[in-house]
Amino acid sequence: MPAPTLITVAPTGAETAKADVPQLPTTLEELVETARRCEQAGAGLVHVHVRDPEDGHRPTLDPVRLRDTVQALRESTDLVVQLSTGGSVHDPLERRLTVLDAEPDSCSLTCGTVNFGDDVFLNPYPFMSELYVQAQEQQVVPEFELFDLGHVAALRRLLDQHGLPYGGKVHVDFVTGVPGGMPGTVEALVAGVQALPEEVTSWSATGIGRAHLPVAAAALAMGGHLRVGMEDNLLYARGQQVQHNAELVERAAGLATTMQRPPMTPEQTRELLGVKDRRTR
Repeated sequence: MPAPTLITVAPTGAETAKADVPQLPTTLEELVETARRCEQAGAGLVHVHVRDPEDGHRPTLDPVRLRDTVQALRESTDLVVQLSTGGSVHDPLERRLTVLDAEPDSCSLTCGTVNFGDDVFLNPYPFMSELYVQAQEQQVVPEFELFDLGHVAALRRLLDQHGLPYGGKVHVDFVTGVPGGMPGTVEALVAGVQALPEEVTSWSATGIGRAHLPVAAAALAMGGHLRVGMEDNLLYARGQQVQHNAELVERAAGLATTMQRPPMTPEQTRELLGVKDRRTR
């Protein structure tokens, strides 16, 4: 039987302003409600950027808010909780390392610097290396974010230098279609997958904006997994804005089921990624 599909939901991100998209989940209550509905729709993992409602809903790496968010999601859902260590493009590197102190199940680890529209998403190798070692020590499973083919080579360097992550599994996510990164095309995704180190045990992909559906279809056809959510895509169809992240998860779950690769449960997701079970309930 074909392997089931991990559906990751990235509900918020750090770029879209709440004032421009009021339905974007930025408060803790909104995020918990979103996570619950997305879990019911077929998500196995939630990729979290935290916002501060008292500061215009801007992105924050405040340690108390990070820890409260992880705890609330863990108490309210069975989803694997992954915190972004990217923060926003304006967060200093040293602050981004403190994300692991919130004890998430997983964290993102972007494998290189990339132009991000008019900004620069800075990820020098010494920072990547330090983040990787800290994740190993704190038993947090990294998801290696690949925005370009050069990032695949950097992943190879990390594995050669530091060995396997905690849990022994290597999961990567191709983020395609970012202005400045690899294009959101089937050809680019195929090239990236073909270049992956043999240690990689699973991979997922997302297409930003209009690349959303083509990349999802290609990933499913190639045996990969999916990331969807309002961090990556605000339009459900031409002229139709996404009203809730669950809409995107439901569509991804439908595509996966049609391809005979139905959504993974959170328990299957934990096994796939080798995450430490920090739940106490």
